[in-house]
Amino acid sequence: MSDTSGEPVLRKLTIEVRDLHKSFGGQEALRGVDLVVPEGATVVLLGISGSGKSVLMKHIMGLLRSDRGTVLVEGQDVAQMDESALNQMRRNLGILFQANALFDSLTVFDNVAFPLRERTDLPEEQIHETVNKTLGMVGLSHAAQRFPGELSGGMQKRVGFARATILRPRILLYDDPTAGLDPLTTAAVNDIIMTAKKELGATSLVITPDVASAFGMADTLALMHEGRIVASGPPDSFRESHHPEVKAFLRNWLARRSKNRAPPEGTK
Repeated sequence: MSDTSGEPVLRKLTIEVRDLHKSFGGQEALRGVDLVVPEGATVVLLGISGSGKSVLMKHIMGLLRSDRGTVLVEGQDVAQMDESALNQMRRNLGILFQANALFDSLTVFDNVAFPLRERTDLPEEQIHETVNKTLGMVGLSHAAQRFPGELSGGMQKRVGFARATILRPRILLYDDPTAGLDPLTTAAVNDIIMTAKKELGATSLVITPDVASAFGMADTLALMHEGRIVASGPPDSFRESHHPEVKAFLRNWLARRSKNRAPPEGTK
């Protein structure tokens, strides 16, 4: 990125993690993590299960305290925040978990409206307008009065995304948003993430083990291995990387993908 003079423009860092360490019962989950997420960028964190990705995400949300190291969100040290400051910081976070955490007893409309009713003093007329606009953005205007149990997994993901973005957060965190989804639904979720970047201009950190999804959406990829970030860079650098852990991760992913696509035994 550069200005009109051709000089590079330094982007502000929305999330900055420095030398982060965390252990549970003597077992090291994070072993000196360093990660930066520039303002407006989409950084995708790759890694196998148990590599520390979700533990890192919980530190960024202020749900865990580190043993050592620093997490800065928009320049503020998360570990130094009291509960009031944490709640204020979280108002600027939109979070989409593996499980969509929807309220089964509420309609799609009321699920999406919930943050507005809980955290704002907007009149109901304005809430209706905002919810309808957000549902339209994710293609769910027709499902406003349905309940989560009546929706497909992909549609539930879109409801979860709509609720996560209804307050127009500056930062979006995705914890394995395509887990357990079929390829078509995965593609739809990836489109939603790209829509968020375009429509909201939000800074995004995405956790996923799915390389195909990662390469399609990331400005920067980062590979986590045994509690550390062992490699990071643009997608093209990962394709051409000679780093042993990057090569092993991509090779294993390709092997799993080929196995899942293989025809049943005895067929042609």
